[in-house]
Amino acid sequence: MVKQVAVLGAGVMGAQIAAHFANAGVSVLLYDLTAKEGERSGIAARAIANLARLQPAPLAEAARAGLIQPANYEDDLVALTACDLVVEAIAERLDWKRDLYHRVAPHVADHAVFATNTSGLSINTLADAVPASLRSRFCGVHFFNPPRYMRLVELIAARETDAGVLDGLESWLTTRLGKGVVRALDTPNFIGNRIGIFAMLAALHHAEAMGLTPDEVDAITGPAIGRPKSATYRTADVIGLDTFAHVVATMDEYLPQDPWHRYFQLPVWMQALIQQGALGQKSGAGVYRKEGRVIQVLDTRSGKYREGAGAMSAVLADILKVADPVARMRALRESDDVQARFLWSIFRDVFHYSAYHLADVAHCARDLDLTLRWGFAWAQGPFETWQQSDWQATAQAIAADIGAGRALVDARLPDWVLEPARQGVHQAQGSYGAGDGRLHPRSTLPVYRRQCTPELLAGESQTMARTLHWENEGVSLWSLDELDARIAVVSFKSRMHAVGEEVLDGLLQAIARAERDFDGLVLWHPAPFSVGANLKQLLALAQDGQFAEVDSLLQRFQQVSLALQYAQVPTIAAVEGMALGGGCEFAVHAARRVLALETSIGLVETGVGLIPAGGGCVYVAQRAALLAATADATGTILPHLRPLFQNVAQARASRSAWEAQTLGYARHGDTVLFHPAELLYAGIQAARGLAESGYAPPPRYAVIPVAGQAGLDMLETELSIQREAGRISNHDYRVALGVATVLCGGLAESGTQAPVAQMLAAERRVFIELLRTPETQARIAHTLKTGKPLRN
Repeated sequence: MVKQVAVLGAGVMGAQIAAHFANAGVSVLLYDLTAKEGERSGIAARAIANLARLQPAPLAEAARAGLIQPANYEDDLVALTACDLVVEAIAERLDWKRDLYHRVAPHVADHAVFATNTSGLSINTLADAVPASLRSRFCGVHFFNPPRYMRLVELIAARETDAGVLDGLESWLTTRLGKGVVRALDTPNFIGNRIGIFAMLAALHHAEAMGLTPDEVDAITGPAIGRPKSATYRTADVIGLDTFAHVVATMDEYLPQDPWHRYFQLPVWMQALIQQGALGQKSGAGVYRKEGRVIQVLDTRSGKYREGAGAMSAVLADILKVADPVARMRALRESDDVQARFLWSIFRDVFHYSAYHLADVAHCARDLDLTLRWGFAWAQGPFETWQQSDWQATAQAIAADIGAGRALVDARLPDWVLEPARQGVHQAQGSYGAGDGRLHPRSTLPVYRRQCTPELLAGESQTMARTLHWENEGVSLWSLDELDARIAVVSFKSRMHAVGEEVLDGLLQAIARAERDFDGLVLWHPAPFSVGANLKQLLALAQDGQFAEVDSLLQRFQQVSLALQYAQVPTIAAVEGMALGGGCEFAVHAARRVLALETSIGLVETGVGLIPAGGGCVYVAQRAALLAATADATGTILPHLRPLFQNVAQARASRSAWEAQTLGYARHGDTVLFHPAELLYAGIQAARGLAESGYAPPPRYAVIPVAGQAGLDMLETELSIQREAGRISNHDYRVALGVATVLCGGLAESGTQAPVAQMLAAERRVFIELLRTPETQARIAHTLKTGKPLRN
């Protein structure tokens, strides 16, 4: 149970760790040195204030900053006695850390865990600097940057760390902070920075040897091979070239016996950038810089910047299109194309390095692969990629390159790699551990029972069996009988879980079957929850003039929303990722929502020149009426309607589940989870809880109190001012006015009530009127083509 945390060190990393604790609702003391002038805890206070300026935002909502209290080491050490967890996050200097430990250790409570966020220093060496009585509660807990968004936390035990402390901390980090915890061995840079940074160093070396430029390398080492968009050199810029250099220096200093040691150096030109203060993204220039709207890249030979023009070769593009991973890897090995040879070289060397050091850095291959997935955003870890590309053929090719001197070093592959029967390292029974030569099953800690859908590696299999009850082309209805056979789950089968005719028909069937045969219904599938209506289908209908069919489609949309709202069994929307447009309409009409923290939910139809017409406008009007009735003695609706109208008119979506509550797309009683893999479990439990408490659907009112003509006049005046000021276009005005017209009940008098059926019909009418316009059709076409909105 962690109620109060202390973070020692208010640098960028320490402050962001504190922010994520605050996101989880935990009170935080953020410590730093005593300021020489002004407020004595001013250094920490300024770090807290600076959180609002950082991007991506460390805080899921601005108000969470109020949970972080500034402190200093001279006046506030006694407050540490109330903390359950103390995390040290100061600079990577052994002497500084030791001095701080001697200072704070007497004030750490007898029950508290004391952890260091070091990115690679020896945990055992640091443990020696704390009193013997504290060593059983001391460990490493290495967050990756930025802490809110990066899934990985490496948990590292010292010699005397109590096993129960590690189990408790892993459980808390997993479910409360939503982290993927990997238990790393106490070796320099642990797993993530050891393997991930080596992969970057190998790419830098081969790029120079083969004459490839940074932008060329980044064009081929990003999403094309399952790596993040920042690829290689841009990743160094994002990390910070000085931080990158520090991690490399740690490898250089503490791994002198590593066969690859001579490669633990940065290129001369990168060292020169660091000396000039060109540290990457945080300084405005590094390998890349932005001049106006133009992204420039450093010419590493001349030292001058030029416009980036790196591209993938046609030969490599054709190879990467090959669907079969075995044939694809073989083609890379056999190609004469320089870019293909480069990719084979970096794959080979990372496979070689990972296999050679597996016993040194990780308990098993799963830990290494998950670390690269979660800490460096690789789609697959190195062992997964190797296993899928024919383990034996790839191993023999690596061994041949080692023997021919083409690999970076001549260190032999470990014997276990070349065992004739070996087809990989991941199996249903577990993942191979080179240290003990056995398969390691997944953790049996109780917290992992909450993960009905854990992230699986290639070679692993889902352990919780599904029972399929019914399906059509759009959805499947199933249950997890091991968890609760009486709660049904409905999942969309469409691409990006877009909503078309098959999904609508399937949902209506699923809801009816749940009312007949089950105790509850959960809407769940992996992210995204839904990107909304099938725009391609809508545009085709509009271009063919089939507006009667569009009206029929919208009626079914509204029918589904109302069926979710008034179902005789509880309906739960378990939402991860985007729930936009129609996806949002389904979520808000469910009886309850279970939301992942990083949920983007909103009625965004105006972005493509339409309005919410699946019951979304009626929902917003109902919400405004409810707020007016409960928060305003006069029952005046417009003050409560205006911000909700602006959210819809501006196509505003939440950037977190907490913001979704503020925007009105989630309720304050809804569940917010930090670990997405727990959503299905929590959704099923929520449905069971409502069912057991005698669930009944809400009353079905025939009319809604509305702002009426007076409210519409005021909103129209505000829109006219924005149009005259040039802030919105004529078509923006028309779309937003359509939203306002429906929300205000059409032409109803102020203070009157509008029939729900009339408002639903108005949703459809305005939607179709807008869909007929060339401007809206152009917006839809542009969004389908580019994924971006068009302002016309």
